[in-house]
Amino acid sequence: MERLTVIGSGTMGHTITLNAAWAGIPVNMYGLTESDCAAGIDGIRRKLEVLVSNELIDASEVGGIIGRIRPLSSLKDAVKKADFIIECVPEDIALKNNLFRQLDLECGPGVILASNTSGLQLSDIARGTRYPERILITHFWNPAHLVPLVEVLRMPVTREEVFSRTMALLKLMDKRAIEVRKEVPGLVGNRLQFALFREAQHLLDQGVATKEDIDAAVTFGIGRRLSVTGPLLSADMGGLDVFDSVSNNLFKYISKAEQSYPELQKLVSEKKYGSKNGQGYYEWDEQFSARMNELREQELIRLKKADQLTK
Repeated sequence: MERLTVIGSGTMGHTITLNAAWAGIPVNMYGLTESDCAAGIDGIRRKLEVLVSNELIDASEVGGIIGRIRPLSSLKDAVKKADFIIECVPEDIALKNNLFRQLDLECGPGVILASNTSGLQLSDIARGTRYPERILITHFWNPAHLVPLVEVLRMPVTREEVFSRTMALLKLMDKRAIEVRKEVPGLVGNRLQFALFREAQHLLDQGVATKEDIDAAVTFGIGRRLSVTGPLLSADMGGLDVFDSVSNNLFKYISKAEQSYPELQKLVSEKKYGSKNGQGYYEWDEQFSARMNELREQELIRLKKADQLTK
């Protein structure tokens, strides 16, 4: 079994740590400070309470899961005996590149270094390292302990053994790993997500529908189907002749904007960032925020249970 270290105890770091420990893997969780580590463990405990209340785990398992997690605020100690390291620091290329250069010096050439980035170039992250052949991307989706997808991107120089060990670890963590075969901005998931978001902005900008109805078109329509059949499988089921015809008629009307739309730019300029500070497209008071977070978590738990039934 890989000796795993997760660098970061924040939003992604602590949920990836929980995911690994839940799968039976001992894991070091590095945080910048002891208080960061404590906050990460507190977040893990709260999520475990939810998993117990929803019967995804038994209360008797909680101690074992927590016992497999070792929070550390010393990077040197966190990576000293690691075989596999997953980095979850903020999306800043200088920060990530400096960290990977440091890890490259600290760790032997057999240690795999994986970045959780979704938007930065792998070649930029690995630049200047001695052993780029052991570096790749493992992009988890938030919250990592409930969303199965992980996008894996390797470089042409990445060793086959590095890729196979990565896929084996992700399988052990009960993830649905996909291989991204070309280095493109946004990988696969974010390109699909932001294509939809661009068109949603366009429809709102054009006054085609309200924000509530645009969201409802997804949550009560295509979102229901896409949770079972992705866009290409859906096209097969709908008939490729039909999808070809609609594509030829519709594509010319779909947004080709190269920047975000004025309404989003206005909200950002006014420092209205959404749920993180109480105002975005929607008003995020405490009650609404709690309700939406609970609804999303409960739906992800329902799908997690369904996944377990189909194994």
